[in-house]
Amino acid sequence: MARLTRSESQARTRADLIATARDLFLAEGYAKTSLERVAEEAGYSKGAVYSNFRTKKELGLEVLGLIHATKFQEVTDLIAAGSTLDDQLERFQEWAERTIGDVGWTLLEFEFATVARDDPELQAALVSSLAMVRGAVATQVQSLSDTVGIPLPMPAEEAASAILSMGIGLGMQRAIDPSIPARLITDAVRLLVTSGGGALRAQPRTLTR
Repeated sequence: MARLTRSESQARTRADLIATARDLFLAEGYAKTSLERVAEEAGYSKGAVYSNFRTKKELGLEVLGLIHATKFQEVTDLIAAGSTLDDQLERFQEWAERTIGDVGWTLLEFEFATVARDDPELQAALVSSLAMVRGAVATQVQSLSDTVGIPLPMPAEEAASAILSMGIGLGMQRAIDPSIPARLITDAVRLLVTSGGGALRAQPRTLTR
């Protein structure tokens, strides 16, 4: 086996640390997991962590980025595998049932948002991350709309914001009470992509004297 170059070795170390931190953050929480613990579990020195991440918050952002990329790739693959809207939404429903409300993921998102409250730099980074997530959701919603050939009743970005808002709220509720059905969000997505013709768009007001 060819020996790794310095850059390849550094990239592998960084990836190992992010993956280990993800597992620990999801299992034990962000606050309870130290960088020293991440290093120990990953099999690296504490110096290896600090040479890759200036702060724990920086590592946390990378972990959330990895989780988001993984989750949305799962959804993208499921939707791409469906040939009809019903098939695509059924696949999405199965994903939603096992994913939305996952305690580790839900609480990590909430915990990290709380950490960012008094940190303008971190908050700005989370805003940027949310924008990327919103863009990914908008792409999926537009794809579903294209499947049925019906225009969305609002811009895809607005539809994505609505779906994310519902998904976040539903995730918090299901983290507490898993019996709440995830189908609520699937039904909302179906309504968005089949209402068509601007049915949900706000109608202009007519001013009268």
